[in-house]
Amino acid sequence: MTLNLPLLSIITFLPLVGGLVLLLLPGARAQKWWSLIVTLVTFVVSLLLFVFWRNGEAGMQFVERVPWVPQFNIQYFVGVDGLSLFLVLLTTLITLLVVIFSWEGVEKQLKTYFFLLLALEAGMIGVFISLDLVLFYIFWELTLIPMYFLIGGWGDSHGTYTFLGRTMPWRIYAALKFFLYTFAASALMLVAILVLYQQGGTFDLLQLQNLELGQNLQMWLFLAFALAFAVKVPIFPFHTWLPDAHVAAPTGGSVILAAVLLKMGTYGFVRFCLPLFPDATKTFMPWIAALAIIGILYGGLVALVQKDVKSLVAYSSVAHLGFVMLGIMALNGQGIAGATLQMVNHGLSTGALFLMVGMLYNRRHTRLLADYGGLWKQIPLYGFLFIIVALSSVGLPGLNGFVGEFNILLAAFQTNPVFAVFGTAGIIIAAWYLLWAIRLMLHGPLNKPENQQVRDLNVREVITLVPLIILFFVIGLFPNLFFDKINPSANAVADALNGQQPAVSMTIDK
Repeated sequence: MTLNLPLLSIITFLPLVGGLVLLLLPGARAQKWWSLIVTLVTFVVSLLLFVFWRNGEAGMQFVERVPWVPQFNIQYFVGVDGLSLFLVLLTTLITLLVVIFSWEGVEKQLKTYFFLLLALEAGMIGVFISLDLVLFYIFWELTLIPMYFLIGGWGDSHGTYTFLGRTMPWRIYAALKFFLYTFAASALMLVAILVLYQQGGTFDLLQLQNLELGQNLQMWLFLAFALAFAVKVPIFPFHTWLPDAHVAAPTGGSVILAAVLLKMGTYGFVRFCLPLFPDATKTFMPWIAALAIIGILYGGLVALVQKDVKSLVAYSSVAHLGFVMLGIMALNGQGIAGATLQMVNHGLSTGALFLMVGMLYNRRHTRLLADYGGLWKQIPLYGFLFIIVALSSVGLPGLNGFVGEFNILLAAFQTNPVFAVFGTAGIIIAAWYLLWAIRLMLHGPLNKPENQQVRDLNVREVITLVPLIILFFVIGLFPNLFFDKINPSANAVADALNGQQPAVSMTIDK
C-alpha cells in the first residue's frame, strides 16, 4: 500500500508555516494551543512514515525530487531510509513534548519562543531528509539560528563571563560559543561540498557516492566533513561548547539539543562520510574509535564530579554519544544499526532526564545536588519515574539503552576486542554517576525546609514523560520493530563500505 502525498515536505514545512501563523496570534493561551496543535499534527503525520514503511527495503522511500536551481544542478531532493526514519520521528515527538512542557516556566516573549521551537523543528527534519548537499547544508546552518536565540534569550540569567575585557551574561557567552564552534567547523564542510561538485558536476548525494575519488582527495574531504560532524556530536576534544550550552539553555532548549541536535553529527558520519569517502573512513577509523573511547571514559568520569545535576547530564551525553561513534566506527552492519538505534535511545533517555531536571528546577530554582536529598518522601511519583529514566540511560536489560549498547559492543568486539573492553568500562561508570545522583537527590533525610514544600508531578508533566517511558519498554522488549527497518539500510552501507556491493541504501526504491 502506498500513499501519494509529499509526506516529507508536509512534515518539514508544516512547523515553519505554523510558526509564521503563530506570529499573528494575540494572547498567550492562543499561542500555546496553536503551538501544541501544530506540533501534534506534525507528529501524527510523521507516524504515517512508519505505517506505510516497506520493510526489507534498503533504499530511499517517500522520495521527492524537484529542480531548484537547474543551472547549478541543485535540486529539492529528499527521502528517508532506515537510517533516518526514526530520527525524523524522534524529532517530531521531542518537539511536541517540549511544547507541552513549556506551557509553564517560560515567562517572557512566549510567541517568539514557540516560533523558534517550530523553526528549529523544520530545520532538524530537513537535515535528516536532504539528499542534495546544498539543501542539506542550508538546513544544517538554519538550525544554528533558533538554538542560538533560545540559549541567549531564554537561558540561565545567573552568572557572567568576561571575554576580551567585555563582561556578558553567561547565557550570551554560551550561545556565542555554541554558534561559533559549529559555524566555523561547518565552513570547511561547505568548501568540501563545492569540491565534490567540481569533481562530479552534481550535488546529488546518490550520484556522488559512486564518484571515483583519489586517496589524497578523499582524505582531505573526509576531514572537512568529519570536523563539522565531530564538533556537532561532539567528539572529544571538540566537546567543550556542549556543557556550557546545556547548562545555560532553557530546559526546552537543552532537551532538543541533547535529544535531536547532537544526532545531526552522528547521522552525518553515517549518511555522508561512510558512503562518500570509504577509503578515508577506514584509514581514520582507529583514530576516531580511540577518540570515541576517550569520550566515553572522560565524559563518565567528569560527570562523577559534577555538583550541578544538569551539568552531570550534559557530560553524560559526551559519554553516550561516544558509544554511538564507537558503533559507527565498527564499520559493520550490526554496529551501524546499533548506533542508529542508540541515537534514538539517547534522545529519549537524555531528553527525559533534562525534562525531569527542568521540572525540579521549576520548583526549587536550584540544580545543585547538595540542595536536594530525601525527595522520595516528598515527591514519590517523581522519584519513581526518575529512577526508570536513569536506569534507561544506564542500559538496564529490558529497557531501550541496553539494546543499542549491546549491539554496539558486539560489533566493536568483532572489529577490535579492546574497543569493547573499554566500552564496557564506560557502562560501569555510567551506572556509578547516575546511581550516585539518585542517592543524593532522592534518598537520605528530608531535612531542608525548601524540599519539604516541593509538589509532586502534575498531570501535564506526567503526560510529557509517559510517551518516553513507554518507548523505553517498547524498544527494550521489542527491538525488532525497529531493527527490521534499520538493518537493511545499515547492512547496505556496511557492504558498500567494504566493497561487497553497491551502496543499495543510497538508491531509490519506488
